[in-house]
Amino acid sequence: MKPILSILIPCYNEEGSLKKLYADILKNVTGLIDEKRISDYEIVFVSDGCTDKSEEIIKQLIKKDNHVRLIVLRRNFGKSKALQIGFKHVKGDIIITMDADLQDDAKEISRFLDKLDEGFDLVSGWKHHRHDPLEKTLPSKFFNFVTAKLSGIAIHDFNCGFKAYRREVIENVSVYGEFHRYIPVLAKRYGFKVAEIEVKHHERQFGKSKFGFERYLRGFFDAISAVFLLKYCDKPMYFFGKAGMALFSVGFLICMYLTCIWFGGESIGHRPLLILGVLFVLVGVQLLSLGLIANIIVDNAERKSDNRAYIKEIV
Repeated sequence: MKPILSILIPCYNEEGSLKKLYADILKNVTGLIDEKRISDYEIVFVSDGCTDKSEEIIKQLIKKDNHVRLIVLRRNFGKSKALQIGFKHVKGDIIITMDADLQDDAKEISRFLDKLDEGFDLVSGWKHHRHDPLEKTLPSKFFNFVTAKLSGIAIHDFNCGFKAYRREVIENVSVYGEFHRYIPVLAKRYGFKVAEIEVKHHERQFGKSKFGFERYLRGFFDAISAVFLLKYCDKPMYFFGKAGMALFSVGFLICMYLTCIWFGGESIGHRPLLILGVLFVLVGVQLLSLGLIANIIVDNAERKSDNRAYIKEIV
């Protein structure tokens, strides 16, 4: 049975690009139906609090094409929330996410399907030749490099919104904060197979970028969180325990040294090293205790979970 394809597009004030975007997508997905690669499709727009004519334009498209759908959010919640809500409402077996600003090329959709057919569960786009200003590209390269090194996932462009997913991925990965960038990291945690393809990237034709400095900070924190979830979510004691044992050991050695010289008759009450040693011991014990408490929380969560996200197939 051929899969149903869902194209999910979060949009925020992109009235100038929507009609052309729809036409480009339509031309490519109807070709996929003619080739019998998909059985049906839908184009789902999520209006993330649009204040321009975007919603009006999409409603006009809906009147002439029942494959088009619109989800309207009450205000601007951000791209992650728009995707999270969109994921819950799409009907397809395969989901393509793309931006509404015409910088993603709809011709690449068939190449995403080709890569999924190779056995991958998530395919991320890589804007190798990126048509964006330096204030966007340089920080993005830095975060991509750091995230790839920390996570061990060989992806060059975590931030690319042009991605393809099998349905089981979006059903089992939670997206919040700025985590839409790091879905490949979260997917790897469950054992999903992740790949990347180079995609054509175009200059922005209409409107302006919603990219701001605050987004860098949020992205940095979420990068740390994503890597932590990948490596330590199921075993938090490995993280807190290492740090706790290191501090406790250093503090214990300091205290042992001071104890020895105290027995030798030297006064230690005025030495800052004593305060440092005691501090290291106390913080070390606290981190070890935190690791134990986190393990208890994980254990209780695992008992309640049916672990469906980890299972690929039951024969």
